[in-house]
Order: sequence, then structure tokens, then C-alpha cells
Amino acid sequence: MHILVARTENKKAGRHASEQHQRQPPQLSDFRVLLREIMRALIAVFSLYICSAMAFMPTTLPSASRACVRTSAGRRRAGTRLTPMMAVDQGSTLKVGIVGATGAVGEEIVKVLGHRNFPVSELHLYASARSAGKSVATPFGSVSIEEFDLDKARGLDVIFLAVGGDFSKEYAIKLSATDGPVVIDNSSAFRLDPSVPLIVPEINQQAAKGKKLIANPNCTTAIGLMALFPLHVAFGIKKVIMSTYQAASGAGAEGMDELKAGIASFVKGEPVKNEFFAYPLPFNVIPQIDVFTDNLYTKEEMKVTWEARKILGVPDLPVSCTAVRIPTLRAHSEAITIETERPVTPDGAREVLGKFPGLKVVDDPAKKLYPMPLTATSVYDVEVGRVRQNIVFGDHGLDIFVCGDQLLRGAALNAVIIAEKL
Repeated sequence: MHILVARTENKKAGRHASEQHQRQPPQLSDFRVLLREIMRALIAVFSLYICSAMAFMPTTLPSASRACVRTSAGRRRAGTRLTPMMAVDQGSTLKVGIVGATGAVGEEIVKVLGHRNFPVSELHLYASARSAGKSVATPFGSVSIEEFDLDKARGLDVIFLAVGGDFSKEYAIKLSATDGPVVIDNSSAFRLDPSVPLIVPEINQQAAKGKKLIANPNCTTAIGLMALFPLHVAFGIKKVIMSTYQAASGAGAEGMDELKAGIASFVKGEPVKNEFFAYPLPFNVIPQIDVFTDNLYTKEEMKVTWEARKILGVPDLPVSCTAVRIPTLRAHSEAITIETERPVTPDGAREVLGKFPGLKVVDDPAKKLYPMPLTATSVYDVEVGRVRQNIVFGDHGLDIFVCGDQLLRGAALNAVIIAEKL
């Protein structure tokens, strides 16, 4: 079935201070107080800007680029990129459910469905009992939040799971069994299950054909592979070394709330508390995401290795990742080094990357143009830049820098595109 889719006043010092006062050197403590007040003011402005942007910035269409898009007939057409891999048929409408609809990913799925004109005839939003009965505005009208009911949910056509792995393990198979709906699971529950396809639509959508349960990759994996896959096709990848700089929203709405509350506490001169993260995140980086495994990599880091191998279809691909949590609200960044099987040049890599749907090459160092969370937030395309020859691997190596909105490409957008293409 083909389905259409698509943020001091400055007072002058008094000129008539006493000569004795003028001759007194300023005290170090005075400088410290002044510096702290300046920092507080700057942080307050920054915090206000970021929070406002996050609250009011709409999800934008991908930027125009040289890349091609697939038309409804499957042809490639040069020009302004529309939403990636736009599907074809508006004739059918679907009953859609979202479990975890009040979370960060669930809310983004609702927005993306509306933005891409997904043909929804009924929208069911499932959340906890405390949220049940509340009415929320959606692109499809006002919808009342419901408690999850397995039997009722099985009467839908497509269900997005934007909840933890425990829920998915209990209900995903029951939902999708026999005549149940297609289930697209954003948790890690089934990603490594050999019988469940792990999908990035631009890379391996064909693996989802005929499947009722489909896994969405880890956000870091999905963003990185958008750049790695076309390079792999063109030059062959022998090794991948990755360092990630992951935003607070990668930990969900609670992560964003704790970061914003921590910044506000710092501005007020109050202690910065941490409950969700291992340490206070404001003005800090934490080189641990998820638990440590026996090999001293974290589980988040190993997810990148395991999932990249499965999606690319290279089960023994050497992939090493270091994952770091940083104090930004949205959009993950990744510094990636690859060794290639065939010679590669920066210009050749840029050409390949620029033709891949869902990617935007932002790479003009002379003009200070490169990928950043600031420009990748709330944007469908993944930004790639800082493309350069790696000085260790020479003409068989490349360094790149990637930024992508993990709530979109790393979660909601990826899930919706999967549904569009089924």
C-alpha cells in the first residue's frame, strides 16, 4: 500500500568620586562578583532565547539543495528537496495510534504526521492514566488522550510506540499479531531481533516489506548512517570511529526539563540539582550515556556498533563509538572518521553526500559554514560538513561532522517515513 505523506541598563561610573577612592585598587572579590553577574545576565538571555525558540519554532521543511528527490513514479528529479521519500497515494486513509503521545517523541510524531499530510482518518493518542481524558490540539483536530487498551488498539491500522522497551516487549507482538496493525517501535526492545527489521527508509526500507513489527533505530545510529551509507556505497567502509555529542532531549522530555531547570537555578545563584542525569548537565559534559558494559563501552555506544552492522548488512564492520551528553536541548552532533576500501577525496565525498536524499551538505569553512545544533534543530535534513582527508588513513580516510535533530530523523520522522513507504 502506498500512502501519501509530508525558535542594564549600564550606568556610568560617577565622575566625582573622591581622590582617595579613585586611588584604591579594585579588590579581586569585586571582579569576581562583577564577572558572576555578567555571566548570569548572559546565561539568562541565552536561556530565554533557547526556551522561546524551542516553544515556538515550527518543524521546518528541509532546505533546498542540489540533491534529487523521488517523485511518485520513483523517478529522480533535481531541484528543491521536498520531504524525504515522499510517498504516492492519497486514496487511502488510516486509523493511527500513538502510544506515549505526551512524551517528546510522541508529540513530534503527531506534528510530523500533520506536516507531511499523512492520511489519518482517526487519531488515537495513548498515555498514562493521569493524562487520560485531557484534550489536546493536533493537526487533525482536538483529540482526547486515552488509556491504552490492547483490544481497541488492535483495530487500528498503524501504531507508533514511543515508550520504553518494557512496554514494547509486553505489547508489540500482541498488537501486530495476525490481523493487527503495523507496529513501528521506537524503543530498543526488538532492534537486534533477527526476525524484526531495523529500518532507516533511505537505506534499507525493502527489509520492511511484508512485516508487521518494525524497529526504529537508536537516534545516534540513524543520524550517523544517513552520512555513512552513501559513502559506504561509493567507497566502501572498512572502519568507523565516532564521537557523539548528544543533546538533553535524547533522554526525553525529562532530560530537557532538567537542563532548563538547572540553567534557571544557576542564574538565580541556587544549587543545580540533578535527578535524571548522573551529574548536573548545565555547563558540563558527561561521558556516559546508559550503563557501562563488560568491555567498558556504554550500552549507548554499543548500540551504534550493533545497529550500524545490522542496517548496513555488514555484520563484522569495526565500529567504535564514544558517546557524550552535552548541555544542548536538541540535535545530536557526531564527529566521524572512516577508513575506506577505495580511494576517496573530500570533493568526491561531497558530491556523493550532496546527492543523497535527507542530507544537506553544509561545508564552507572560509565562510564559517558547518553543521551545528543551532541550524539542525527542528529541521528534517541531517547536516554534514567539515569534510576533509584524514591524515592517518590518507587517501583511504575521511573525517566528517554530522548534526541532526534526534527527535525527528532520529525518531519521529524516521518512523513516519517508514509508515509512508509500507
